[in-house]
Amino acid sequence: QVQLVESGGGLVQAGGSLRLSCDASGRTFSSYAMGWLRQAPGKEREFVAAISWSGGSTNYADSVKGRFTISRDNAKNTLYLQMNNLKPEDTAVYYCAADLSSLRVRSGAAGYWGQGTQVTVSS
Repeated sequence: QVQLVESGGGLVQAGGSLRLSCDASGRTFSSYAMGWLRQAPGKEREFVAAISWSGGSTNYADSVKGRFTISRDNAKNTLYLQMNNLKPEDTAVYYCAADLSSLRVRSGAAGYWGQGTQVTVSS
C-alpha cells in the first residue's frame, strides 16, 4: 500500500516557477514507478511526466518538455516536479500517481493517487 500527499501548488504569473512535492508513505516506495498527471477544468486528465523506480528513466509530455523536470528521492520517499516557464495552459489540478508498472502510470491507470494540488498560472 502507498499513500500519496501532494503539496507545492499555488498561484503564479506566467513565466514563473513552482515545485510540486509528493510525499509517499509505505516501505516500498522505491519499488514503484511514479508520475504526475493533471486535469484542467472541463478537460480529461492528461499525462505530464513519469519516472522509473530508480530514477534512471523519465518521460515527459511534449507540452512540458524542456520546462518541467521530474525527480525522486527514495531516501525521503518523495517525488518532485520542478515547473519552470509556466504558461496559463498549465493551469490544472496536478496529481501524483504510483504503480509497479510505469506504463500504467503514463496511461493514467495507476493504482495509487494523491488528492491533487491546484496550480494556477495567470497571464
